Amino acid sequence: MLLFYRRGGLGDTLLTFPMLEVLKKSGKSIWAVGNTDYFSIAKEIGWVDFVSSEVPEREFEERIIIAHDGNVKPFPEKRVWVVEHYLRSLKLSGNFSKILPIEPFEKSPLQDCAVLHPSSGSPKKNPPLELFLMVEDFLKRQGFKTVYFIGEADQWLKDYVKNYFESFSPLEIAKALKGARLFVGNDSGISHLASYCGLPTFIFYGPTDPIVWKPIGEKVFQISLSLECSPCFPQVCQERNCFDTKALFESFKKAFKALK
Repeated sequence: MLLFYRRGGLGDTLLTFPMLEVLKKSGKSIWAVGNTDYFSIAKEIGWVDFVSSEVPEREFEERIIIAHDGNVKPFPEKRVWVVEHYLRSLKLSGNFSKILPIEPFEKSPLQDCAVLHPSSGSPKKNPPLELFLMVEDFLKRQGFKTVYFIGEADQWLKDYVKNYFESFSPLEIAKALKGARLFVGNDSGISHLASYCGLPTFIFYGPTDPIVWKPIGEKVFQISLSLECSPCFPQVCQERNCFDTKALFESFKKAFKALK
């Protein structure tokens, strides 16, 4: 049995899934320790055998500990995709899925919708809500039905929008997203999940690094103004010129045309 340890947010956890998939294909039995709600997605697919929030008191033949004091560092020293960093650190090779092979809901609450998520795990990563209202208006004029996603960290959104889907279960969210048409969000775990579920996904980056934190997926549109001062997270300035609403909206429209 192999112990696989990774604590962190949803996006952090999803970016470890290619390792789990490659290890599972090689015949490993895997016990994943971390956020059990996040790793439940990997268990549903069959990439891990057991999931727990704490390290069990038992012997393991191998241990992969993704932590600052572990045998795999959580962040790369250079600006490279964190997935590549993980695979190189473990000297793993082999193809991995760009789309999560997860069964969708028979009738998704997000069926054929454009899903908007103007939030993230940190307010520093969120552009002004005005940007998403502009995107919503644009998508409606393109004939899309729009709906906002609200999770545990997004309750503030209820003061501004009425058309929303709320869920706190990552597995339920994944199954619902499978039925949507596209997704627009920030550098957040839900954006990573949407991309991994196969949706055309547009992601606004400001102070965070689109190279290191690129989502897994086949139709990912990373929108960044690429200022000289970026990336700077978590030492974010007050001005946040990287979140210029008009410039990001124009970049979104160009990316949307590329999708069509």
